[in-house]
Amino acid sequence: MRRLNVIGPAVRRLRVGRGLTQEALTARCQLAGWNLSRPTVGKIEAGLRQVTDAELWLLARVLDCAVADLLPRNARSVTPVLRQGED
Repeated sequence: MRRLNVIGPAVRRLRVGRGLTQEALTARCQLAGWNLSRPTVGKIEAGLRQVTDAELWLLARVLDCAVADLLPRNARSVTPVLRQGED
């Protein structure tokens, strides 16, 4: 399976840690102006959907965290996503 983002695991961890369902996170994103669906949140968390810089910023905002909290702390986590461009 191809990973298309590096933030999915952190989004899930923070969402669950805040007691939010995917539906609740979807609703918060929609209230903040990002029209997405619950399946899209699932795809982001699974790494099956790319995330733009604006979407990264908005996710940090609705999860009440810093953008850096969504990013991996080591390069090994980034390498599989970077290699997607080598195909």
